[in-house]
Amino acid sequence: MSDDGDGKQRPNAKYKLSKPDNAEVPKDGLPFYYNRERRLAKAPKDVQDLYKEKKPNRFGLISVLISDKPKKILFFSIIVICVMIWVLGLLGYFDSSYTLDGNKLKISASVFEGTTIVTVNKTIKNKVKNPYTGAVDVAISVPISVQGNVPVQTDENNFPVFYHKIFFSLEKEERYSFAVPFESNELLMVLQTEKYTLKIKVSTEEVHTKNTK
Repeated sequence: MSDDGDGKQRPNAKYKLSKPDNAEVPKDGLPFYYNRERRLAKAPKDVQDLYKEKKPNRFGLISVLISDKPKKILFFSIIVICVMIWVLGLLGYFDSSYTLDGNKLKISASVFEGTTIVTVNKTIKNKVKNPYTGAVDVAISVPISVQGNVPVQTDENNFPVFYHKIFFSLEKEERYSFAVPFESNELLMVLQTEKYTLKIKVSTEEVHTKNTK
């Protein structure tokens, strides 16, 4: 039995429950009225932070060292100090060696069991075409005691002088060691070739031996 037969109409007869086959559909598809950005703009800040895209944190040594202002200052201060040390090293401020007629010398003195031993390490300097070879006269003494800027008068026994001679060859590196017949915290040394003279002061170091059973 149909509604038409009874002469009655459906309550929703005036409403179209479906679109006809010839209905026009928008080119972009169905229209949507939901706007995500608009809703997030009205949401609380905590909710907005949850929806913000965060880049994954990648571990890096540099990024850790300069993560804040104090660390940046410390990091760049260390770099500046390292550069200064490197430059001063190139200029020879930290080099304890001496130069004698084209040869580089490192001189040290040590006291072992009451005997003062002087060691001379010779290296031919780079880019030197004709370094000195031959005899080198060495004179070693102790500093004169001073009281009120006036040297204390001493006899020959209290002011000893030791003479020695070493020979430089064309070997790239050479080492010379010899004993000095007196003890002192400092030694005055004079090394002389045919043309040049080197005068230096060397501090002595005490060498201790370990007792083994």
